[in-house]
Amino acid sequence: MREQERGGGGGREGRRELPPQSPEEQARAICLRLLTGMPRTRRQLADALDRRGIPEEVSEQVLSRYEEVGLIDDAAFAGAWVESRHRGRGLARRALAQELRTKGVHGSLVEEALELLDPEQEERTAHELVERRLRATRGLERDKRTRRLAGMLARKGYPEGMALRVVRRALEAEGEDAEELGHPGE
Repeated sequence: MREQERGGGGGREGRRELPPQSPEEQARAICLRLLTGMPRTRRQLADALDRRGIPEEVSEQVLSRYEEVGLIDDAAFAGAWVESRHRGRGLARRALAQELRTKGVHGSLVEEALELLDPEQEERTAHELVERRLRATRGLERDKRTRRLAGMLARKGYPEGMALRVVRRALEAEGEDAEELGHPGE
């Protein structure tokens, strides 16, 4: 049966069995295949190689070479991630930092990438998110609207103070009485 699966029969004439690959060749092939789909961090690739049984010393050698030639660049990955996830999903610094850490990006690189995110832009994005959701909360009590909108921002990593400030401004602009708005849970 293995002969048929590898092309020795069953209508797959012309295919030959490839010689077994060395661990280095396997590691390079795995990394290239993973990098073809999307950029990855060094740790993501190391984890993938480990799951496939590539010896650690071989993995280190291949990953170091890929870093040397620029195929792996955690700093560039982090910068692109921050830009993409903030613009596309509206994620704030805290959520972005958490995502980058889970992908194995070193703390100093996370901080550098987050410096690219302007605090004013972060607040504008929070305002845009609230504006998009504002209509869906019409008809609800003010406190409930505030909690829902601030909760949505909190799940995207926005600090409580900023979230409440943005929600209050949006509700004021819509005509809600700002003095009647309390903090969630009051």
